[in-house]
Amino acid sequence: MLESSFSQSKALKIISLLKQRYGRSFHRNEDPFFVLIFTVLSARNRDAQTYKAATALFRRFPTMKGLAAATTAEIEKTIKFIGLFRQKAKRVKAISQQLLQKYGGKVPDSMDELLQLPGVGRKTASCVLIYAYNKPAIAVDTHVHRISNRIGLVKTKSPEQTEKALMQLLPKGKWLDINELLVKHGQQTCLPIKPRCPECPVKKYCNYYVTIFQKSL
Repeated sequence: MLESSFSQSKALKIISLLKQRYGRSFHRNEDPFFVLIFTVLSARNRDAQTYKAATALFRRFPTMKGLAAATTAEIEKTIKFIGLFRQKAKRVKAISQQLLQKYGGKVPDSMDELLQLPGVGRKTASCVLIYAYNKPAIAVDTHVHRISNRIGLVKTKSPEQTEKALMQLLPKGKWLDINELLVKHGQQTCLPIKPRCPECPVKKYCNYYVTIFQKSL
């Protein structure tokens, strides 16, 4: 079992404070196929560029059948301005084909089945469960992994360990909020370099603020 130095009540207080600061802006119950492809495109890419790529891709190929029938070169040309576009083009085509062949054109709503899709890992699968199906999951990206450890919610070395530790620490009813809140916190306040600790809403609960930032003043 992965231990945390934080009590559940303290962790819930942090979530509450982050929600007061950032609110909720992400839409739930989005189209599952769009969420899946968007998340595949988002790897190592900024949100603005991912939205641009996803919009261009679905404008040119509006349906799953269209993407499955498209050549890899056609997909590459459409998303060539994002990182790893060749690898992502192959993955988008393969996912589309498998969804049609194995799942009748429907995106699965279970973790086990989503992980069977080409190149789909736990973070991508979790995003589909959260944002398309409103099912409890914790999508751990670089922001979630880094900030969870910086605050002290967990003490882990990999995103997979972070996911398990957060699931043990928090009740299922709070899982849906974790990804969005920590991503926003990481983008706006808890920056990788030079975090804006004085304006942080959870600083009094944060291990980094208490043990490192304050001592550096």
